[in-house]
Amino acid sequence: NIRMLADGNFVAMHNLWTNAAPFGADTVVTFDILRFDANGKIAEHWDAIQPWEFPTANGNTMTDGAITITNLDATEANKALAVSILEDVLMGQNPDNIVNLIAEDYVQHNPGIDNGLQGIQDAVAFLISIDNMFQYNTIHKVMGEGNFVLTISEGTWNDTSNAFYDLFRMENGKAVEHWEVIQPVPTQGLANDNGMFGGL
Repeated sequence: NIRMLADGNFVAMHNLWTNAAPFGADTVVTFDILRFDANGKIAEHWDAIQPWEFPTANGNTMTDGAITITNLDATEANKALAVSILEDVLMGQNPDNIVNLIAEDYVQHNPGIDNGLQGIQDAVAFLISIDNMFQYNTIHKVMGEGNFVLTISEGTWNDTSNAFYDLFRMENGKAVEHWEVIQPVPTQGLANDNGMFGGL
């Protein structure tokens, strides 16, 4: 376990798994969401899994970086900031607002995107140029504790439906660090019919 944050009766964990071949690769990164009932027992679970990639475009790993939760009094403001990032930038409502939402020295942990605000802008421009920009369609859950906010969204990329888990670290009213897990939504061989987003 690398990071953990709590929001009400939900707990989010950012995990690194090894010896994980049954889950798609020897090493995988996951976000796991747990809902606890009134008796303090785990009542529900969601997750998303992505194979580990290294080296990366930014030199960071998919899990390193800051881990300390601070600024608990800013939790709600930071959750609203994360929603603005998704709605304005990734859902296209006001893309020019990116400069007010993301710091110039933004630390990136997506293995395919360079650091900094410019790294995001370059990645978006490239994906648009090849007609393969990821589309966020629905925000299912926003969890926050202090300077960390995790969003769970649904959208499309590479002609498939995907779960997008984005973890942001906020500082001084802007996002300064980002981790994510992207997983195509499975449609075959399902052990239950609850779906990746049911109940969130």
